[in-house]
Amino acid sequence: MTPPAPPGLYRHPTRSEIIDLAAAEGHDADIPTNLGSILQVPSRASARPESVHEKGTSTAMEKDVEKGNGLGPISSTNEPEQDPNIVDFDGLKDPENPINWPSSKKWGMVSLISAITFLTPLASSQFAPGVPEIMREFHSTNDLLESFMVSVYVLGFAFGPLIIAPLSEMYGRLPLYHTCNFFFIVFTIAAAVATSMSQFIMFRFFMGCFGGAPMVLGGGTIADLIPREQRGTAMALWMMGPTVGPCVGPIIGGFLTVAKGWRWNFWFVAIVASAFFIMSLILMSETSGIIILQRKVNRLRAETGNLKLRSKLDTGLKPKQLFKFSIVRPAKMLFRSTICFAISLYIAITYAYLYILFTTFTAVFSGQYGWHGGIIGLSFLGLGIGSVIGQFTYIHFGNRIVNKHLQRGDFHPEHRLYIMCIGGFFIPIGLFIYGWAVEYKTHYMVPLVATGIIGFGLLMTFMPATTYLVDVFTIHAASAMAASTVLRSLAAAFIPLSSQTMYAQLGYGWGNSMLGFIATLLIPIPFLFIKFGERIRARSTVKL
Repeated sequence: MTPPAPPGLYRHPTRSEIIDLAAAEGHDADIPTNLGSILQVPSRASARPESVHEKGTSTAMEKDVEKGNGLGPISSTNEPEQDPNIVDFDGLKDPENPINWPSSKKWGMVSLISAITFLTPLASSQFAPGVPEIMREFHSTNDLLESFMVSVYVLGFAFGPLIIAPLSEMYGRLPLYHTCNFFFIVFTIAAAVATSMSQFIMFRFFMGCFGGAPMVLGGGTIADLIPREQRGTAMALWMMGPTVGPCVGPIIGGFLTVAKGWRWNFWFVAIVASAFFIMSLILMSETSGIIILQRKVNRLRAETGNLKLRSKLDTGLKPKQLFKFSIVRPAKMLFRSTICFAISLYIAITYAYLYILFTTFTAVFSGQYGWHGGIIGLSFLGLGIGSVIGQFTYIHFGNRIVNKHLQRGDFHPEHRLYIMCIGGFFIPIGLFIYGWAVEYKTHYMVPLVATGIIGFGLLMTFMPATTYLVDVFTIHAASAMAASTVLRSLAAAFIPLSSQTMYAQLGYGWGNSMLGFIATLLIPIPFLFIKFGERIRARSTVKL
C-alpha cells in the first residue's frame, strides 16, 4: 500500500484532469498547468516520468496526435519519490493557490474578465451601422473597403493569440491582460481620431490583435480560480461575450451614431475599456500557478541559499519552444489532419457567413426597408437572439447526449456531432428564407426571424465542432483549436469582401441562396465523421 503523501505534497493528478485543465487554459497538455504537465506524470508502463528531448517533446508525444491517445493511462502505483528540491504549494489549503482565494475575490475577477471578454467582441461590430457615414467622410465608394473595415478586426483575432498564448506561459496572465488592455484602449482611441481610411483600417487591425487577449486568457484564469465541479457556470458566463457581444454592439452603435457620430462608437468603447482597465489594475492578481510557484522558488532561494530549488511546474521549456508549439503545431495539424481540416473548414465557412451578414445588414435594411438612424442597429437583433437560443440548446441537449454515453461507458468523440448534424440544416434554411424575404421586401419580421434561424444554426454547429476537436486531439487540443481559430478568422476577414459584389450581381435572393447551397454541401461532414471518424483516427499518421 502506498503511504500517504507528506504535508504539502499532492497526489499525482490524473491524465484527464491535466488534459481538461490544459484545454481550459488554451494550451497543449505537454505545457504545464497548475496541476503540472502530462510529461511529468508516470505512465502504467513506467513509474519514471517521460524524458524531455531538447526539442521540448517527449517520446510519447511522437505518437499519432489524431488518435487522441498520445499517452497511456496514469497509474496510481509506483509513484516516484519526491525530490526535496521540488517546490510545490503547501498542501490543499495553501492560501497562495488561487483555487483557495476568498470567493468574493475569485468571482470578482471572473466577473471582470467576463465583462472585458464581452466588450472586445462587441467592438468588432458596434460601428457597423455607421459604415456609410465613415465612407462619406473618407470620400470612398470602394465596396471592398466598406466590408473590410468591419472584418479586419477579426483578422487581428487570427494573429494576436499566436503571440499572446506563449507569452502568457512565460510571463503569466496578469502582465498580458494589462498590456493588451492598455494597447487595446490606445488603438481604439487612435481609430476614433483617424484621419484616413488606411489609418482607420490599420488601427482596427491592432484593436483586434490586442482585443483577443481576454478570449485567449480568460478560460485559463477561470480554470485557475474555480474548482472543476463549479467551473461550468463561470465558463458559461465568460462564453456569453463572444456569442452575444458582436450582436449587441450594432444595436448600441446604431443609436450612438445618430446621436454623436460614428467616432463616438470608439470613444464609448475606449471609455468603458478604460474603466475596466483601472478596475483590473486594482482587483486582479496573477493566477498562473507556474508564475506563483516560480516566485516562491525565487523567494526560497534567496532565504536558504539553495540554488537547486525548482518549481514543480518547471519542465524546462524555452521561449523558442513555446513559440514553436504555438505557431508550428497548429499549421501542421491543419494541413496534415483530415479531421482538423474538415471541421475547421466547416467552422470557417459558417463563421464567414456571420460576418457577411454583419457587413451587409446596414445596406440591406436601409436599401430594402428604408431603415435609417438608430433603428438600423436593430437589424442585428434576430441574429443575437438566435445565437443565444442556440448556445443554451446545445449546452442542455449536448450535455444530455454525452452524459448518456458516458454512463453507458461507450462514449466516443463522434457523439459530440449529433447536435451538429441537426444544426447544419438550420443555416441553409435561414439563408434561403432571409435572401428571398429581403429580395421581395416582405414584412421586416420575416428576415429578422430568418437571421435568428441562421444564428441558431451557427451556434448549433460551431459549439459541437469545437468540443469535438478537443475530444479528438486531447493533449494537443489547444493546437487544434488554434488551427481552427486562424482559419476561421482569415475566412471571416476576407470572404465578406466580395459580399457587396455578390449581391449586386446575383441579387439578395440568389446571392443568399448560393451561400445556402454551399452550407448544404457541408451538411454531410458531421454525418461522415460519425460513421467513419473512429476509423479515420485509427488509420491516421499525423505526427508532430
